[in-house]
Amino acid sequence: MGRMPELPVARPAKLLALAAFLTAASLFQAAPALAQGAVKSVHGDWQIRCDTPPGAQGEQCALIQSVVAEDRSNAGLTVIVLKTADQKSKLMRVVAPLGVLLPSGLGLKLDNNDVGRAGFVRCLPNGCVAEVVMDDDLLAKLRTARTATFIIFETPEEGIGFPLSLKGIGEGYDKLP
Repeated sequence: MGRMPELPVARPAKLLALAAFLTAASLFQAAPALAQGAVKSVHGDWQIRCDTPPGAQGEQCALIQSVVAEDRSNAGLTVIVLKTADQKSKLMRVVAPLGVLLPSGLGLKLDNNDVGRAGFVRCLPNGCVAEVVMDDDLLAKLRTARTATFIIFETPEEGIGFPLSLKGIGEGYDKLP
């Protein structure tokens, strides 16, 4: 396997724009109404947002962070961490912009160490979603790393890296209901 080329850097989005949040929240199967969800708490660079979707038994919450590419204002990425309604699984959903090369999947590096790739599960009119079931090992790595870099591909040779700060992810995850 060849060496990956240098990746453009992305910067954290200071405010989660309503449009970006609507895009991300519309991709929740378990909690589509989170678009109107209120920020319940802030943990480092992560936010917990909660809402009660129509017909749901109770409030549903997710830990969220978004970034945009420094060199492409139209390229953004949203990471959503949630527990399933039955509390049996932990999921990480990553919403990538349209135009991503689906067969290449979504790459993940933690502090420049390659963790692997996840496949995209579907695309909607406003973005494509990769989903990872988070096991205890991945969660432990996320808690100790400083930066997660998510990598999408527009061509087989051209990757775009989106670094996200992991500051507060452990604390935020622990506060998820």
